[in-house]
Amino acid sequence: MTIVRTPWVSAGGVAFPDQVPAELRRAWVEAGFCPGRGLYGLFAERVAAHPGRTAVVDGRGALSYRELDGRVRGLAAALAARGVAAGSVVATQLPADRRSLAADLAVAALGAVVLPCVPGHGRRDLAALLGTSRADTVLTVGELPSGGRPLELLADLRGELPYLHRVLDVEALPLPLGREVPPVAVDPEAPARILVSSGSEAAPKMIAYSHNALAGGRGRYVEEVLRTVDGAPPRVLLLVSPATAYGSLAVVALVRCGATVLLRDGFDPAGSLRAVSRLRPTHLAAVPTMLRRMAEQPPVPAEDLSSLQAVVSSSAMLTPAVLRGALARFGRPLVNVYGSSDGMNCHTRWTDPDGDVLRVGRPDPAVAAVRVCGPDGRPLPAGRPGEIQARGPMSPLCHVGAPALDARQRVDGGWVRAGDLGVLEADGQLRVVSRIKQMVNRGGVSIGTAEVERLLDGHPAVAEAVCVPVPDQDLGERMCACVVPRAAAVGLALADLTGFLAEDCGLERYKLPEHLLLLERLPVGSTGKPDRRALSVLAAAARLPVGAQRTGAARAAKAQTASATDST
Repeated sequence: MTIVRTPWVSAGGVAFPDQVPAELRRAWVEAGFCPGRGLYGLFAERVAAHPGRTAVVDGRGALSYRELDGRVRGLAAALAARGVAAGSVVATQLPADRRSLAADLAVAALGAVVLPCVPGHGRRDLAALLGTSRADTVLTVGELPSGGRPLELLADLRGELPYLHRVLDVEALPLPLGREVPPVAVDPEAPARILVSSGSEAAPKMIAYSHNALAGGRGRYVEEVLRTVDGAPPRVLLLVSPATAYGSLAVVALVRCGATVLLRDGFDPAGSLRAVSRLRPTHLAAVPTMLRRMAEQPPVPAEDLSSLQAVVSSSAMLTPAVLRGALARFGRPLVNVYGSSDGMNCHTRWTDPDGDVLRVGRPDPAVAAVRVCGPDGRPLPAGRPGEIQARGPMSPLCHVGAPALDARQRVDGGWVRAGDLGVLEADGQLRVVSRIKQMVNRGGVSIGTAEVERLLDGHPAVAEAVCVPVPDQDLGERMCACVVPRAAAVGLALADLTGFLAEDCGLERYKLPEHLLLLERLPVGSTGKPDRRALSVLAAAARLPVGAQRTGAARAAKAQTASATDST
């Protein structure tokens, strides 16, 4: 029998329809894959079981589970007193410390939805995130460690955001003495957190996860990745912001594993190595670029990395060089997590420096089942390459405020199109062949090229522009703008374009192209569209230093001919 669930609707009128059939959700709960309880209720059980265990360590010191719960309950009561309730969407822009974790759990306790925004989100991204989600509350601070002043920025944005009713400074928010969380019956299939991913659209993608998907399927993957050799609770040093999709591991580790989460605001390789020696984590969680930079640091006399049981890499494709460097530097297994905020996940544990990093592990049906499909959408047999798709207990509800994305990326009863080409091998291992999506993954930060291209089209000296990734030893990839100048344009330089994008368009700095390739014309494929593969080859072959540019007219003409021949 098909079960029909009424979509959860926010106070601002945004519907969160579940793209997965309700009978599957119920089956996953009955199978024990999902807990059937809310995040804060699960956290409260951890507090009752081990109140004195350290929950979080940050620049301000350590908090036990009991102490963190006191902050969570106080913040929840303060938010409730100001009108936050079930149905609210609460955006946060907070430092990577205890305040971020407390906010996540306090919002969950009220049956509201948290929308974490990383400090790097500037005016354009914040306007898009808050406007599309119709967030009614923002919880932030006066000044971020990075120097940003979000309260001032949000005050400037208020006129553009009619649904935003409250902008609250967490430091100036008086906490009620009673600190009693209002009794709220939380539906575990209702949304709890919105994960933000910079997709190929003009605005960042927002993906809604339920309490069950976070604590269940996502919790299972976190539990497996952070498993300790003696079964003791893990101590995980998280080098990414808890506000990121990868960083959601922090709250999930508290709820699911009873872990101790070690946080640092900002990254530097030498300081992170000192933190390993000082804080004694069992696990180090980072993106490949961070691991490569740490591996390049020479050991110092007082260094002690012996507490580590594993190093975790996620959020970007692992390279052979990073695998070899991390294994040699840390002397511990490297757990490579392949996944996305859309609900794709599997992982593998490497001890062999010559391992095939394209093999990303055997999918776990308690996390997400994986299939590989052909162009007709039908599953392919083992050994044949096709598009990777996933569905399982960690599957999110939907894209927030973007039904067109759901229509394009969800198929056949909630399967998520990962946008990658892969092969399920005979032994059940998944091998990722290549990326399909038009993305640049710069040091673990995914940047959609479509937004930059659309803005470049508005530059008076640009006739055509396509942005492609180019390999980079330091960050994995950087963005190259392949530009055909207008006939009247003379001496077009990279600085002209980045200045226009940043100053005239307000594009965030991390999205700016770092290479420029000038062309007489763009190579095209059989459909008449720009041939991105040919452009990527041209840009990579140019081997430009960061900030440089080159004219590639002859190569472009040759690539256009080759492309037309290959497509027949």
